[in-house]
Amino acid sequence: MVKQNLGIVDRILRFALAFWFLGPFKPEFGFAWANWLVVIIGVIALIESFISWCWLHRLFGINNKNQ
Repeated sequence: MVKQNLGIVDRILRFALAFWFLGPFKPEFGFAWANWLVVIIGVIALIESFISWCWLHRLFGINNKNQ
């Protein structure tokens, strides 16, 4: 299991971003690849909000677990 590195505020903001990007009011672009990128970012944000771990935080040595 991975060590959690996201705090509650990070988790809430990532969940809100995922809810927006995967919901009916998501941004729509004229290019199909851009719309797929929005969906992929939304799925990643949703997964990270549930498991409380971010690979970019791990890469840069950031730990917001206590915030």
